[in-house]
Amino acid sequence: MTRRSCAIYATGIVCAHLLILGIALLVAQVFQTMIQERIKKEITLAENSRVLEGWINPPPPVYMQYFFFNVTNSDEFLAGKEKPKVTQIGPYTYREYRPRENVTFLENGTKIFATNPKSFVFLRNMSSGDPAVDRVITVNIPFIAVMNELNSYSFFLRSAVSMWMGSMGIEVFMNRTVHEVLWGFKDPLLSKLHAMRPEVDEHFGLMYNKNGTHEGEFVFHTGEKNYMDYGKIDTWNGISQMNWWSSNQSNMINGTDGSVFHTFLSRKELLYIFAADLCRSIHLAYVADKEVKGIPAFRFAPPSDVLAPPDENPSNAGFCVPAGDCLGKGVLKVSVCRQGAPIVVSFPHFYQADKRYINAIDGMNPNEEEHETYLDINPTTGVPIRACKRAQLNVILKRVSGFPKTKFLNETIFPIMYVNETATIDDESAAQMRMLLLIVTVMSNFPVIIVGLGVILLVVLIFLVCRNRQRKNEVKRIDFTEAFHSFATTKDETAYTQVSNQAEDSPENRTNQPLRNGSYIAMSPVEAQKC
Repeated sequence: MTRRSCAIYATGIVCAHLLILGIALLVAQVFQTMIQERIKKEITLAENSRVLEGWINPPPPVYMQYFFFNVTNSDEFLAGKEKPKVTQIGPYTYREYRPRENVTFLENGTKIFATNPKSFVFLRNMSSGDPAVDRVITVNIPFIAVMNELNSYSFFLRSAVSMWMGSMGIEVFMNRTVHEVLWGFKDPLLSKLHAMRPEVDEHFGLMYNKNGTHEGEFVFHTGEKNYMDYGKIDTWNGISQMNWWSSNQSNMINGTDGSVFHTFLSRKELLYIFAADLCRSIHLAYVADKEVKGIPAFRFAPPSDVLAPPDENPSNAGFCVPAGDCLGKGVLKVSVCRQGAPIVVSFPHFYQADKRYINAIDGMNPNEEEHETYLDINPTTGVPIRACKRAQLNVILKRVSGFPKTKFLNETIFPIMYVNETATIDDESAAQMRMLLLIVTVMSNFPVIIVGLGVILLVVLIFLVCRNRQRKNEVKRIDFTEAFHSFATTKDETAYTQVSNQAEDSPENRTNQPLRNGSYIAMSPVEAQKC
């Protein structure tokens, strides 16, 4: 056997083994299953897991932007002459720090306790103005809270309180700096009430006492028992179910806090997030495939039925408190868990809300790009790559008998401000994520690589076989040429037997006739005849 034949046979054997092995691994999905199990085991909140440190101290910077609605025609609105006109001011941007503290493992590492205090630092270079200087005319929420609290009391008491507040110059709208409205100020009305009822705080601010504080004590599942439970909330402030809403389903604490999700997400599933500031859980649905810093991601966003009325989404009936007292599409009354004014939340500019709320305020311009809440999540690891949480704070303004300043008011959901909380994975974490995904992709597709090598060797084998056959044909052709050449050489050296046209009747003719070449009659050499 020649060296060339050995090479052909060896290539064929290796090719066959690679194809059989690769196809077998591909069908059995051995590597895919192995990689998935490894990732499920690694991405947990277990005590020695790699993701725990990033969960406790998240590296991506978080920014909180505040936008306020400045009322430009408060007098005309209260007189019933015009609908309210507002202009948006902001953003006022703060860097948000949110490390987890008091981290404690429970139940053999299957659960973890933590608090999540948040602190804010103002960023002047990312803001449109100075909150300590810029002023805003907005609804006097302490006034509305007191008026709403007295709604169930007698007309005479309400009238007396109204005259008392009027004597102090307290109006339906107030003119304050952005910093005061946001972080708090000593309110004259609340100060008077504090003197009579010390439990009433004399300060008011939308974020008052929320810089450096947390939203409650959480217990999370680590994912040790079941990877699908990774990051899910077990209890909040010691409870596993709330009691503010009017149905058990609405009172459920579902999902994670939005910082992590289970691995290997599907486009078909719904993701649940518990929002403590909304006092409820919301769900997000798949929207589209995205890419952030070279990392593939699924975009999930709240569908329109999240804040739909019960006639569109019956499961939302439990969020009507008292039962049957429901608002329209796109808004949610949260005053049941936030004592005081009738607070309503929505998406910014009443995005996805009923048109009547949008048309009631001059200055609302909802659009998806600026006002949609969404999460871009890497489906393999369940890690949010980019997040935008957007929510608007509103208050219900309506006519209350005994308060003459409200006599021309129709019930209006009045916008105060909205927040835009954003975070995007940092460059270092993105590079680590890309490398991890590359390794996962290569390992998961290792059977495909084996099959590919087998196919390449098959092509090489076919080439070698064809080349070998071609060389054999060339050898045969060369042998034939050499034989023909040898034959031609022999022909030139051969003597031919004479053939005469005359009859050989007599010896004389044979003797006198000269020899000459004629047609040969034999291929074998003969000796020349002598004269």
